[in-house]
Amino acid sequence: MFHKEGYKIIFIALVSFIAGIILLDKFIEIGWLKMTLQLALFLLLFMILQFFRNPKRVVALNESIIIAPVDGKVVVIEEVFEPEYFKDKRMQVSIFMSPINVHVTRYAMSGVIKYSKYHPGKYLVAWHPKASTENERTSVVIENSSFGEILYRQIAGALAKRIINYAQEGAQVVQGEDAGFIKFGSRVDLYLPLGTKIEVKLNQKAVGGKTIIAIK
Repeated sequence: MFHKEGYKIIFIALVSFIAGIILLDKFIEIGWLKMTLQLALFLLLFMILQFFRNPKRVVALNESIIIAPVDGKVVVIEEVFEPEYFKDKRMQVSIFMSPINVHVTRYAMSGVIKYSKYHPGKYLVAWHPKASTENERTSVVIENSSFGEILYRQIAGALAKRIINYAQEGAQVVQGEDAGFIKFGSRVDLYLPLGTKIEVKLNQKAVGGKTIIAIK
C-alpha cells in the first residue's frame, strides 16, 4: 500500500524505469555496463517505492495516551519555551525520520484542531537546532479533555521540499489517522504540557501509531 501523495511520483518513476531499461537494452552493448545501469535504475525505483509506503496500522484509541505521530528515532526530550502558540514552557519530544522511514504523519491523539498554520522557510538538516523555527514547517494544535492542548510540528529537512498537512481548524480528528506527509527527510516535534509522563527515551525507535510517547 502506498500513500496517495506518492501516486504521481511513483507513476513517473515507473514510466522512467521502463523507458530506461528499454533504452539501455537497445543502445548499451557492453554487458557489465548495461547491467550496472539497470541495477542503478532498479535501486532508485525501489527507494521511491520504499519511501512512499503507507502501512495500515490498527490503533487502540485512548484519550489518556499520546502516540508517536511518525516512524523514526527520538532525538530530543527536553523542557523548552514554545514561542509560536503557547508562548510558555512545554515538554518537547522530537522524532527524526531518515529517508528510509515511513513518512506518513498520524494524529498523536484524538480531539479538535484548534490551530493549523504553514510556515515557508529554509531546508536545514532536520536535526539542526534552528530547524524548528527556520525550516519549512506546519504547526498544528489538537485539544481534548485529557491533555488539553498539544502541538505537533512537521519540519522539512535538507531533502524535503514539500509538507502535506491535512489538519483543518475546527475539525474533529481521530488518533492514529492520516494527518499528512513530508516528502524526503524530515522531523516532527511534539509539545506537551509540563508534567506529562514521557514514556520514551532518547535514541529509541518510534513506530507511528504504535509507540506510546506519553501518558496522562
